[in-house]
Amino acid sequence: MKVIKRDGTIVEFDDEKIRLAVGKANEEVSKKERATDEDIEMIATYVRELRKNRILVEDIQDIIEEKLMELGKYNLARKYITYRYNRALVRKSNTTDQSIKELIDGESEYWNTENANKNARVVTTQRDYLAGITSTDITRRFLLPEDVVKAHDEGIIHFHDADYFAQNALHNCELINLEDMLQNGTIINDVMIEKPHRFITAATIATQIILAVTSSSYGGATVSVSHLAPFVRDSYERYYKKYKERKLSEEECKKFAQEDTKKEVADGVQTFNYQVNSMTNTNGQAPFLSVCMYLGESEEYKEEVAMIIEEFLKQRMLGFKNKKGIYITPAFPKLLYVLEKDNISKESKYWYLTELAAKCTAKRMVPDYISEKVMKELKINQYGDGDAYPCMGCRSFLTPDRIKGNIANAKNYVEGKGKYYGRFNQGVVTINLPDIALSSGKDMKKFWKIFDERIELCHRALQIRHERLAQAISDVAPIVWRYGALARLEQGESIHKLLHGGYSTISLGYAGLYECVKYMTGNSHTDGGDGEKFGLEVMQKLNDKCAEWKEKEDIDYSIYGTPIESTTYKFAKCLQKRFGKVKGITDRSYITNSYHVPVFEEIDAFTKLKLESKFQKLSPGGAISYVETPNLQNNIPAVLELIKFIYENIMYAELNTKSDYCQECGFSGEILIDDNCEWYCPNCGNKDHNTLNVARRTCGYIGSNFWNKGRTQEIKERVLHVDNKDA
Repeated sequence: MKVIKRDGTIVEFDDEKIRLAVGKANEEVSKKERATDEDIEMIATYVRELRKNRILVEDIQDIIEEKLMELGKYNLARKYITYRYNRALVRKSNTTDQSIKELIDGESEYWNTENANKNARVVTTQRDYLAGITSTDITRRFLLPEDVVKAHDEGIIHFHDADYFAQNALHNCELINLEDMLQNGTIINDVMIEKPHRFITAATIATQIILAVTSSSYGGATVSVSHLAPFVRDSYERYYKKYKERKLSEEECKKFAQEDTKKEVADGVQTFNYQVNSMTNTNGQAPFLSVCMYLGESEEYKEEVAMIIEEFLKQRMLGFKNKKGIYITPAFPKLLYVLEKDNISKESKYWYLTELAAKCTAKRMVPDYISEKVMKELKINQYGDGDAYPCMGCRSFLTPDRIKGNIANAKNYVEGKGKYYGRFNQGVVTINLPDIALSSGKDMKKFWKIFDERIELCHRALQIRHERLAQAISDVAPIVWRYGALARLEQGESIHKLLHGGYSTISLGYAGLYECVKYMTGNSHTDGGDGEKFGLEVMQKLNDKCAEWKEKEDIDYSIYGTPIESTTYKFAKCLQKRFGKVKGITDRSYITNSYHVPVFEEIDAFTKLKLESKFQKLSPGGAISYVETPNLQNNIPAVLELIKFIYENIMYAELNTKSDYCQECGFSGEILIDDNCEWYCPNCGNKDHNTLNVARRTCGYIGSNFWNKGRTQEIKERVLHVDNKDA
């Protein structure tokens, strides 16, 4: 008789294991309550004589419990049940113990490549990962139902950030209400921070706020330079007053005050950049920060906003020095440049900023571009106005404002205007679309049946996320909930009201649309025909589900193009395990991010952006499109043409350029990947990750700490979408 174990392996039936298990339980009870050798032999014989071809180990254990009860050994049966439960815990804890050992020993490819911006060998990151392993263990054993855990393990869905889920107070990402905190004060570590009176102080306080907020959440955060702009004017007025008191002429006062202000802005931005990149938050890394550069956010301080934008771009173009003192491409902060009528044409006043942005993109991969024009067409608030605002971190977008009143008690709330700063995301669960397709065997009716079942599983998992966060009160993260970052609630007040009514979002992620469409239709979703039609239908169905849940629960469910990093490799391996290597579908070590055109498909930049704009529209909770380019530092007109196209056609896009460095030989250019997915310098052959500075955009953010095999293969197979000859 064969026994099927919990991990799916099959072994021969061994009745000695029954004797051992009952014997262990016997030791926990008095002599008169114990099972005799004859009793144990009777149970073993009963199981053996069932003569089944196969039997589950759980069924054998159930039989042992039943037979002990029949013998009147009730206390012994209870002890056996306890023994059985404890063995289950030990099995699970052994997995946790092994994970911890692999992390500390530095032996695990998973931990060393889990996050392209985390170095798993340094103590601060290890401390975060150790806490994460514990959280994941608690989450799996106590907080999630077995079917969700099983689906997650099999790569059918992905329950994101289980390593932070055990703490009920942690949310995903946010737009920090920096304006409220700077203008009206805040409190950090019980120290009152009052309104600053000059730009350099405001910039420094902003970094302290960012560190505190990102230590109380686990996703990306965004701040806006427009919230710093008033302090530029404060600095100017201080300098002007100083020179006025020295009896200088009006012309001299203005000239010198302007020069001093520009110097302070340069120093303030440098301080901001140094702080953001040198600080380590409780997640064991520099804050995952984006900085929004949007002239239209502040008509009153537009000139000051422009001054700050210019300085951020200039300093990013220069780059940051590495250990060798060489300027390289930094990962943070991510820069978000909003394209608008005042900066999109040569005739516009701030065209010089867009030209500078283009040069910066060609050299350092940022900024990314948000089209005010397209976004205002897509994001219509409750007042009927189109809104433009940044993403939370790398790609997660809030839903248009529908909030009734100032429920967060923000001191900068404006009635009748869409509210975005101070809002946040509750978390993500992602559906593996290729798995649905492959499970259906190309039967369309079966596909939609499985689709509905899997989506409802995601829905239940998302509800669990929501319900856990709903238990939090304001005291657990004062900087976030009490002192202005997201709200100014009372001490001990529940955050529950901020989880409904549109104040926050919760995300249904999706991955692998290309592979799903390719398997079901035989075509890519780029074909302009059946493939594209089916791909759009899948996206619409996802949106319909979110709308249905939102209507019933008053929670802003939203479709999110998941930036799967390590999960792209996990999903691919799970698909291969379940379905084998299906040509063109599961024969790579990665699956395609969100709705993206697959990296290996030949397509020009303009066609790609135009096509993906249709899908980006149906991914309102988060999406970004990109084009892969060669070195365009000597072809800025080509960059500007792409920027103009983005403004007219797609809400959010970026250009992936290359700017790497080899510390061994001084090579500056593109570090390459060989056929074994190993990075090497094309000049000297150096393969040492410790002496190679490589920056690639992988999931919206720029990664600089290398990647797992699946993501590395994906990077290797990326084709160029731009011909460097075209301007």
